[in-house]
Amino acid sequence: MKVIRPFGPTIAKVSIPEDLIHQLNNYLDQIILSEEKIKSQDHGEKLAGNVSQEFKLEKGFISKSGLEKFIHANAKEWIKQAVNKEINKCEIINSWIVRQFENEYNPLHSHSGHISGVGYLKVPENNGETIQKNKKENFNGHLQLIHGSKMFLSPVMLNIEPKVGDFYFFPNYLMHCVYPFKNKNSERRSFSFNGLIDHEIYGSIGKT
Repeated sequence: MKVIRPFGPTIAKVSIPEDLIHQLNNYLDQIILSEEKIKSQDHGEKLAGNVSQEFKLEKGFISKSGLEKFIHANAKEWIKQAVNKEINKCEIINSWIVRQFENEYNPLHSHSGHISGVGYLKVPENNGETIQKNKKENFNGHLQLIHGSKMFLSPVMLNIEPKVGDFYFFPNYLMHCVYPFKNKNSERRSFSFNGLIDHEIYGSIGKT
């Protein structure tokens, strides 16, 4: 685990086990083969994204696949490294998979719960070129985390280029967005969760 503090709150970056990546991709591949499953697990109306498909993960799968264990163990380590506190609770409120294609995006938003996270299962080979070819940075397809306002020695944004197997934990309130990419017939596939930790610990952090 790598814990970074690009601005106020800490962000944790961990690696998703290959077996879990395979299970999540296979799970979604089975959903999109069934019209019944597509309708019953459609989660798009409850999420911020302007994307083709967003599917809620079933609780049974979250537990059986090892996803719950993965989130619990890494959330505990993240909080321990960040504030030196041991959490006993990590309840997953909801979890979902997002399929994003060319020109689709996730507008600026935050999440519910106490903690959130996002991991990557598929990404395009490239995110396409910028309209202005002389741009030094290309944010196509990037995740952008935003906190506070720009101040001296205090950056306001963290730009992340998604890579398969990368997973990021962050506080639920942290504003973030996902930029569209320019690559036809390519898919950016990710999964996210919202969770609750011990209320006593969540409420005590930041107090003096």
